Amino acid sequence: MNDLDIAPQIAFAGSPLDRADHLRGDAAALNRLMDGSARLLRLAGIDPVISAEGGLEWGTLAEADGDTELAFLGLLDGRARFAAIPVSASVGPPPPRMWHALSELSPADLATYGMARSLVGWHARHRFCAQCGAPTVLAKGGWQRNCTVCPAEHFPRTDPVTIMLVEHANDSGGAILLGRQPRFPPLRFSALAGFLEPGETIEEAVAREVLEEAGIVVHDVTYVASQPWPFPSSLMIGCHAFADDPAITLDANELDDARWFTRAEVVAAMAGDPEAPFLAPPPHAIAHQLLCWWLAR
Repeated sequence: MNDLDIAPQIAFAGSPLDRADHLRGDAAALNRLMDGSARLLRLAGIDPVISAEGGLEWGTLAEADGDTELAFLGLLDGRARFAAIPVSASVGPPPPRMWHALSELSPADLATYGMARSLVGWHARHRFCAQCGAPTVLAKGGWQRNCTVCPAEHFPRTDPVTIMLVEHANDSGGAILLGRQPRFPPLRFSALAGFLEPGETIEEAVAREVLEEAGIVVHDVTYVASQPWPFPSSLMIGCHAFADDPAITLDANELDDARWFTRAEVVAAMAGDPEAPFLAPPPHAIAHQLLCWWLAR
């Protein structure tokens, strides 16, 4: 348990599925599970099909075409759960209409869908070997792909991303650095973020990204919490750091704007106050939970 436990549950985390790793390499056991009791997650490509009750829809394996690859998601309520791998998959976030549907899912359904989306999306984008270019085939129940020509084995990847609140102490209770990207809705500000690069620690990535995007030197980087982010498959690593000099030098190639916001301004934004100076990140984003954590410290 950490301080973030006081905040609402982090989206896309906490799936009730038993991933049953011990079954993935047992082809005979998986075949036995593919019976009338098994359930297939209904997807429209890689987007979820939402039931009339507002939950994920599950069908039977008979709904899958005979030549469709199936990924084993795990066990739930004594039944095996699978997802069909589409021919192709996008890498970006879903359209706004889909975000509304996702916001209606229960935390458990959202986490299950997030895991399935990342997994089947990876398969759809890795049908050919990165080493020799030959076709690959599904292995280990969908948690591996093997090249059909060379001995290369490929595994689902997760890309680590640091996302950080940078704090500057002052007489009014401290301020937090937030930025806005060009794709954000008007007035939306969020925590700065960036991918880890090869050979970096989390702390080094936090310091580099903040310096690159805002020209701010940070210190005392600490970990707060993490979030799976299935667009397409990242792990958001939430951190906190301090800055002594608040002077901002903006990288206009990365951000439209970056500002310091006081505690009172963050409180107003998180409460949805129409007079607040910015729009807070939505609850499904870990940036929202990081702001909850900061306000409650």
